[in-house]
Amino acid sequence: MGTYIARRLLLVIPTILAVYTITFVLMHATPGGPWDSADKPLPPQVIANLNAKYHLSDPLWKQYVEYVGGVLHGDLGPSYDQQSMTVSDIVRDFFPVSLKLGLVAMLLGAVIGLSLGIVAALHQNSWVDHVAMFGAVVGIATPSYVMATVLILLLALELHMVPTSGWGGVFSTRIIVPALALSLGPAAQLARYTRSSVLEVLRQNYVRTAEAKGLRYRAVVARHVMKNAMNPVVTISGVILANVITGSFFVETICGVPGIGRYFVTAATGRDYPVLMALTLLFAILIIMANLLVDVAYGFLDPRVSYH
Repeated sequence: MGTYIARRLLLVIPTILAVYTITFVLMHATPGGPWDSADKPLPPQVIANLNAKYHLSDPLWKQYVEYVGGVLHGDLGPSYDQQSMTVSDIVRDFFPVSLKLGLVAMLLGAVIGLSLGIVAALHQNSWVDHVAMFGAVVGIATPSYVMATVLILLLALELHMVPTSGWGGVFSTRIIVPALALSLGPAAQLARYTRSSVLEVLRQNYVRTAEAKGLRYRAVVARHVMKNAMNPVVTISGVILANVITGSFFVETICGVPGIGRYFVTAATGRDYPVLMALTLLFAILIIMANLLVDVAYGFLDPRVSYH
C-alpha cells in the first residue's frame, strides 16, 4: 500500500500543474482586468503603474513561471483587493473556518444519510421507505443556499432559536443554520446510495446462507451486510466531502460565516488573480486528497482489494 500511496502522491504534481495551467489560461483569456471593478474609472497612467507594480505588464510566460516559483517558496502572492493582506494570510486565517464548517456538515450528513438509507432498505416499500426517499428527493432538489434562507427564516426569525448570522466556532449555536444547510444535500445523496447498496447486498447468497444458519437478523446486518454495502457509499462520500468543503460559497455569504468561500466569489468577480489561483489550487488538492483517502479506505473495507 505504501508504494501505491507514493505513486498517487507523485501524480499530484502533474495534476496540480495541469489545473494551474488551465486556470492561468482562462483567467488571462477572459476580457477585462482586476482594475475594471473600481468604483470610479482609473486613469490610464494609474492602471499602467498598478500593472507594473504587480507584474501584470510582464509577458504571460514570465508571469506563469514566476508564480510557480513563488508557490514553491511558499509565496502565494499579494491580494489586489485586500492589499493589507497577502494570499497566504487569507488562506491561513479563513480556510480553517470553511474546513470546520464543512467537516461538521459532512458529519451531520453522514449520520442522517446513513441512518435513513439503512432504515429505508430494511423496511423496503413501507411507509418508512417512502418517507425517507421523499425526503432524499427534496434534499437533492433543494440548493443549499435556498435551504440556508429557509432555515434563517424559520429558526432565527420565527422561532428565535439561533442568531441570524455570524460565526462563533464549532460549538456555537451560530453554526446550526449553515451546517444544516450544507448537510441536507449530502444526507440525501448518502441516503439513496446507502439504500441501494444495502438492498443489493441483502439479496446476495451469503446473506441468505447466514440467515439459514440461524444467525440473528441484526447480527447478519451488522456483520455481513453493512461492511460489504459501504464500498459504493465510501466512493460517493469522498466526492461529497470535497464538494461540501469547497462549495460553501453562497451559504457562507448568506449566513455571514467568515470563511474562504466569500473570498473565492470576490476574487472571481473582482479578477483578484492571485487569490483566485491559490484557492483553485487549494480546492484541487482537497479533491485529490479526498479521492486518495477513498481509495485507501477500500483496502480496509474489502480484503479482496489489492494495491499494486
